[in-house]
Amino acid sequence: MSVSLPAGFAVLEPFVSQWAIGGSAARAEQRGRSLKEQREAFYVAASAHLGAALDHLDARGLHEFDQADDRLMNVMLSLAHVALAEELQKDAEATHATFRKFMEIMRTPAGA
Repeated sequence: MSVSLPAGFAVLEPFVSQWAIGGSAARAEQRGRSLKEQREAFYVAASAHLGAALDHLDARGLHEFDQADDRLMNVMLSLAHVALAEELQKDAEATHATFRKFMEIMRTPAGA
């Protein structure tokens, strides 16, 4: 397996293909498509590395990010979406997901 995240984040590599997604709308869509077990596994792994990831990303400006940094940023932004499901909505996430399709994300402060 090739390494696609910065050094020190290899434990998150199994989640890259599913959660390193650009764009808030795409992250919300992936959250809705994912299985409860997938969200739980990702949440446990990624939340344990959130502090280190933020320290790593904060050490450079956005304009200095390489592809590995971009992937890490997208993984952590996906964590924000999944944390809502895991921490607040819990068993009600499936119900919320059915209605999420009616709340289209058109624009965010960071772009798409």
